[in-house]
Amino acid sequence: MTDDKAWLSERFEAQRSRLRGVAYRMLGSLSEAEDAVQEAWLRASRADTSDVENLGGWLTTVVARVSLDMLRARKPRREESLAEAPAKPVAGPRDTVDPEQEALLADSVGLALLVVLEHLTPTERLAFVLHDLFGMSFDDISPIVGRSPAAARQLASRARRRVRGRDAAASADVKTQRQVVEAFLAAAREGNFEGLLAVLDPAVVRRADAAALPPGATRELRGAEAVARGALAGARRAGSPPVALALINGKVGVVVAPRGRLTMAMQFEIHDARIVAIDVVADPGRLRRLDVGLLD
Repeated sequence: MTDDKAWLSERFEAQRSRLRGVAYRMLGSLSEAEDAVQEAWLRASRADTSDVENLGGWLTTVVARVSLDMLRARKPRREESLAEAPAKPVAGPRDTVDPEQEALLADSVGLALLVVLEHLTPTERLAFVLHDLFGMSFDDISPIVGRSPAAARQLASRARRRVRGRDAAASADVKTQRQVVEAFLAAAREGNFEGLLAVLDPAVVRRADAAALPPGATRELRGAEAVARGALAGARRAGSPPVALALINGKVGVVVAPRGRLTMAMQFEIHDARIVAIDVVADPGRLRRLDVGLLD
């Protein structure tokens, strides 16, 4: 390896953790993020970087382009495509991704954030991640998405409104909802039957789609005692699932997202600080139609 290649390799390794962070927030998958970083290295090793003044920024741009192409290849959408062909996973051996490592990474990024990012278009996701999470200017983002700086700013703004829950209820109402949902989760985890009854309306209804329940389970429960028993049984079956509070269709709810991948959502109707209805959603089609946002 020449001195230039050795220098480039050393600089790249110094940036690898940051580049992986960019790719992971773009792709939501550690294995795909590793592929994107490896592809960025292959492109960097073939390029003439002697005139690059900000190598870290240049590498971030390369990883962002690769990640955007991978997103578009994975989730075709009605957007203008970049001139470059979609990047393919890098051939050759790659260390097996440790599920526990990915779970820890997802938790550090924020399960709810990863879920919300999945609801954005590829260009919205890129503009938001690069600008809001990594501080890149819209002048630098513009050529990556093939739009003007003003249009790139609009992409990030649109993404930000979705991430922050544009249809959220009044903040005071959200605060009450959060307290009730947190109390419900805590009681379910602790096996506290009386604690569940304290936050459930006597006439509460819990509805769940078939994908959310074991075979033969009742899809609708009525009354506080029945719903409380169902919640305790569900908590025992699930153990300690990776859950997070989020805004779902403008109200405080719960997302279940192993390694940042949404598998279930719980929507709550709350009146006078009591839960009057719970809707448990696990059907993939229904999950995709939910408007999920972050709580402050």
